[in-house]
Amino acid sequence: MSAATMYDEEHFVVLETNQPEAILTATELSEKLRSILAARQDELPTDIKQAGGIDDQIRYLIDTTCELGMASGEYLQWYAIRLEK
Repeated sequence: MSAATMYDEEHFVVLETNQPEAILTATELSEKLRSILAARQDELPTDIKQAGGIDDQIRYLIDTTCELGMASGEYLQWYAIRLEK
């Protein structure tokens, strides 16, 4: 197994306000972020906006951070995990 394959981020623990902890695949996390980003384009921080289109913004968030700023008192965080086979 190559190092790249060994450390691929395929699953994430997601913590969200008023929701139980969830384990999502990379695709599921991307879709969650896509729906949030699509609704909030006008209020995104500059660094996220400068990443490009929504797909680029998603990749930027997953590659560089573990959270997305939400409304006051709310949170959305994700952490890459490796599931045992």
